[in-house]
Amino acid sequence: MSRPPLSRSVEIISETRYVQAESPRWDARDGGLAWIDMATGSLHRGRFEDGMVVPGASLVVGRQIGAPVPLAQPGDGWLVAVDRGVLHVSDDGLVAPLTGDFAAPGHYLNDGGADPHGRFWVGSQSMPRAPHCGLWSIDADGTPTQRLDGVTVSNGLAFDPSGTTLYYIDTLPHRSIEAFDVAPDGELANRRTVARVDGGNPDGMAIDLEGMLWVAVWDAAEVRRYAPTGALLETIGLPATRPTAVALVDRLLVITTASVGLAEPSEADGALLAVEVEVGGAPAPAWAGAAR
Repeated sequence: MSRPPLSRSVEIISETRYVQAESPRWDARDGGLAWIDMATGSLHRGRFEDGMVVPGASLVVGRQIGAPVPLAQPGDGWLVAVDRGVLHVSDDGLVAPLTGDFAAPGHYLNDGGADPHGRFWVGSQSMPRAPHCGLWSIDADGTPTQRLDGVTVSNGLAFDPSGTTLYYIDTLPHRSIEAFDVAPDGELANRRTVARVDGGNPDGMAIDLEGMLWVAVWDAAEVRRYAPTGALLETIGLPATRPTAVALVDRLLVITTASVGLAEPSEADGALLAVEVEVGGAPAPAWAGAAR
């Protein structure tokens, strides 16, 4: 059972509307925010100012774009999953491959993030939807290792602070949050279902400082907070139909949304949204490798 709804004020915090904003990341290096627009192949960065996200640098990568992850040092830029491999994007906009293509032909990389040990985890999806995609981790030397196969739409993932538990969303066909035990070398074991997600498609996910999971639910106009036991703790209704992902910027829950596919999008569809919550989160973990 979820708790009775709390009084929440959901605010639009971007003047720009995006086609499919995804993968918000709170950057520990400068306190800013990074996110992508999947539909336009672009990486965006901005800063928080007077309750809004003020756009900064943006870069059209030019292909199908997935999740970004920061490097550890200021000025070292970002890793970005693009098409079937991973690129390094410098702060001044230079783009260089980190890996070759490791996803299968016809597949493309989607959501991801770093674990507490500095590995970049990213999964793939394809059209038409079928369970033949995967999940990989990228070590500090740039080597990709496949961790899962049989994936349909790889979406949100989050690690507990120790890095020994991975929470993971393969959106289809079961619409569920799953958990795995993670060995020191990154091997996954003990796969189990945490919670089924009804009424929409579970998408991006973040973990708060209490270890609870915030999940954006596409087509439900909601973000939900789940316990690792699977209990639904809270549901926040949104003015946008298609929330895609979430990030906790301290106690500010930032929500990316999409306008793609909506016949009559509202002013909130495609915007960045935010709501204050009681339990905060930490900045996005960084990839442990060095800029090339």
